[in-house]
Amino acid sequence: MRVSSFVKSLAVLTLLGATSAYAQDIKIALIHGRTGPLEAYAKQTETGLRLGLEYATKGTMAIGGRKIVLITKDDQSKPDIAKTMLQEAYDDDKADLAIGTTFSAAALAMLPVAQESKKILIVEPAVADQITGDKWNRYIFRTARNSSQDAISNAIAIGKPGVTIATLAQDYAFGRDGVAAFKEALSKTGATLAAEEYAPVSTTDFTAPAQRLFDALKDKPGRKIIWVIWAGAGNPLAKLKDMDPKRYGIEISTGGNILPALAAYKDYPGMEGATYYYYDIPKNPTNDWLVAEHQKRFNAPPDFFTAGGFAAAEAAVTAITKAQSTDTEKLIAAMEGMEFDTPKGKMIFRKEDHQALQSMYAFKIKVDPNLAWAVPELTRELKIEDMTIPIRNKR
Repeated sequence: MRVSSFVKSLAVLTLLGATSAYAQDIKIALIHGRTGPLEAYAKQTETGLRLGLEYATKGTMAIGGRKIVLITKDDQSKPDIAKTMLQEAYDDDKADLAIGTTFSAAALAMLPVAQESKKILIVEPAVADQITGDKWNRYIFRTARNSSQDAISNAIAIGKPGVTIATLAQDYAFGRDGVAAFKEALSKTGATLAAEEYAPVSTTDFTAPAQRLFDALKDKPGRKIIWVIWAGAGNPLAKLKDMDPKRYGIEISTGGNILPALAAYKDYPGMEGATYYYYDIPKNPTNDWLVAEHQKRFNAPPDFFTAGGFAAAEAAVTAITKAQSTDTEKLIAAMEGMEFDTPKGKMIFRKEDHQALQSMYAFKIKVDPNLAWAVPELTRELKIEDMTIPIRNKR
């Protein structure tokens, strides 16, 4: 009788233990540059992530009865701090997975930590190709577009036979990877690349590199364009405009950006390029919800990186739901090749490098006097099948 009672008690305790383990909170860590040069991007990412978690869980903020707990950490866009923050999230906070970060150099510093900890890191919004390229490991998934997606879409948007292009970019992984991918894609459009200029992230005086670009282009026949790839402060577009490239028949082009930066684009009506997101472009129920809710809560439309944070949330919730677990190996199995919904429509984690394949949008700038920013008016949606994104890892 005593043995029977002991066995029954043990069974009850085992069941309670299993239930308790299943009911444990799902801990998701967000590492982002809340202070520093990319602060605006980081804040948008967090807003989008919170809205995305709400949307994906139908307002419950739980998956399979397990409450989602979001842990946020500020890496100040510094690689050494980002590395430490991620290690703390995995080791001390017991995060099941992490999302981040804003600055590409900081994201690159985080990759080995995910590998050593054997934990998932969803990279958002850093874009350097190396993240899902030669620095990649199997624990890394990226919802953010990569430099190749940016570059290929922009090359398609402005590259045509008879066009000569020069580039201005920041002198770190984001800028150099972007130009390398742009150059590769541009070679297939019939356009010619005449020159490349790189400037430090902190640059405010663009006189010397701009003059070198003018000299490289001014005597070329046909259409001449300077394509700028820049993130954060510095405002190279305004500095280039002040130097009057039109006297040489030179146009300016760049990719999309956050709404405050799009204010400067008002000086470039008709400018062409390609963008990752603009709130009025995608037409789907998810984006409709995001635009309506963001407007209602913040009296403003969602911005560039808000959509990215939202996509990361959708990826995390879809993966955990599909895997029915937060176990890393089960998550990897669920996420490789996984399709998930986002404000941009469908994304797919490519099995070979875990890069999210996604649409991009070619645009022409339109000036609306009723808006504080310029409107990147859609000229063509570049769908997943329209772009051949190179696989750059060594898997």
